[in-house]
Amino acid sequence: MDANLLFLWGTPRSMSTAFLRMMLERGDHEVFHEPFSSIVVQGWTTVGDHKVSSHDELSRHLEERARDHPVFVKETTEYDYLTNGGDHIPSVGRHTFIIRDPRRVIPSHYAMNPEMVCAEIGYGHQVALARRVRELTGVRPYVVEAEDLLTDARGTIERYCAGAGIPFLESSLSWQPGDQQVWSRTSPWHQDAAGSTCFTRSDRAYRSTTDNDRFLYDCYWHHRPHYNVLRKWARTQHAVSVV
Repeated sequence: MDANLLFLWGTPRSMSTAFLRMMLERGDHEVFHEPFSSIVVQGWTTVGDHKVSSHDELSRHLEERARDHPVFVKETTEYDYLTNGGDHIPSVGRHTFIIRDPRRVIPSHYAMNPEMVCAEIGYGHQVALARRVRELTGVRPYVVEAEDLLTDARGTIERYCAGAGIPFLESSLSWQPGDQQVWSRTSPWHQDAAGSTCFTRSDRAYRSTTDNDRFLYDCYWHHRPHYNVLRKWARTQHAVSVV
């Protein structure tokens, strides 16, 4: 797998856009924001001068792009790419994952999208992709816990860089606030990231939570086992073989 092409897969509201903002600050990767979900939502995305309309076509163009320079792709897992034309995705590049406690993710997602269905929370799709990557490579992909970015950003990113095979750049841990063109299609979802200057905790309270809303409660218990799979992986990062 091409180490020059690096993926980060997270559920919506998992701090993955803040992570992308850090990658933008590095300046050593071409950064793509949710190109696979763009194909699902609008039927196409762009890679350089190319307009592409399928997941496999997108994978090929990203591979070609990464032949000349490092490429970073941040994508969300509310959609099932593997069984909808993206079966080639796990065999392209190096795949990493970011997880966040579903008790934080689910109310935040629901506040942005009250019409969401339970599957769109994304942990099931995320763990299916992670398992497929493990089957192909024989090792567990690297998993970041978003909460660690809030308590030890430097150490967490340093370990991530080691796991992903890229140099650690301490200067990337802070940045100037502002919207970024790369996430313009979905900018209303990224106002926390746009207003941030580093990895920072949001203390926003939500009216509907997994404690007081039955639908969100049921979604939590549906996705919790998937989250726990990747959380276990995150806590055993030195595992080097399939168990």
